[in-house]
Amino acid sequence: MFLELPVPSIRKAHSRDAKKLSEIAEATFRATFGAMNTAEHMEIHCRSSYSEDIQAAEIANPGVVTLLSEHEGRLVGYAQLRWGEAPGCISAKRPGEIQRLYVIADWHGKGIAQELMSACIEELQRRGSDALWLGVWERNPRAISFYEKFGFVAVGEHTFPLGGDPQRDIIMVRAVASR
Repeated sequence: MFLELPVPSIRKAHSRDAKKLSEIAEATFRATFGAMNTAEHMEIHCRSSYSEDIQAAEIANPGVVTLLSEHEGRLVGYAQLRWGEAPGCISAKRPGEIQRLYVIADWHGKGIAQELMSACIEELQRRGSDALWLGVWERNPRAISFYEKFGFVAVGEHTFPLGGDPQRDIIMVRAVASR
């Protein structure tokens, strides 16, 4: 007899998801980066990035798509895509950005991040994007390795302001095949 692994579903966020999204966004960011940054910088960043109102505005923004991974009504991961200005090192006509992609710790290693990445790529294909780019903290080797497995390559860098601490993000990009 085989044990069935839980299979979370992925769907687009709705306005009613803003509170839960706010909670998971802050919790996963703190879990991922809190030990390597000061409490002060983390607090400033979280306060200016993850409130329920900010998440509601992002969900309502037509230039942003938020994808939620749920299991039995509980958010276990999410990704946010956005379209707009891209850094000069991105050579594309219609690039899309993964602004955020996080999975809660007790769901790491269960394929959720891969499913979210696949859903992101599908969404970009639907919208006619020709490239997918992101910024990843230079001190996050696990994430860098994950992105490389999906075909991302480093093409530049930019500064990510964490509170009052300017940090170096590596800019990575991969092509998006048209449908």
